[in-house]
Amino acid sequence: MQDKRGSIVSKKDFIKDGLYAKEEYEGLLVSSDMQQGCYNLGVQLAEDQVLFVDQATESNINEKLQTWVPQIQTLQRQHNVKNNSGNYAR
Repeated sequence: MQDKRGSIVSKKDFIKDGLYAKEEYEGLLVSSDMQQGCYNLGVQLAEDQVLFVDQATESNINEKLQTWVPQIQTLQRQHNVKNNSGNYAR
């Protein structure tokens, strides 16, 4: 995925270049990006909407996770996400 930080993309587009995607923490998706050789980090806003927030390498992925995890709920609130036990609705 081209670096589109700050953009809202479909979940399908967010994970399409990777071998896998994982929800590391509730609301934070991490997808491998084979073309770029990195990991894409995104905050899930709805069932099929992801806010692309950052990219990380294998050497700094833990640091990036520590940076973004505390911001998940704030970013979701800014985008009017109502989190209902894992069911994303706007």
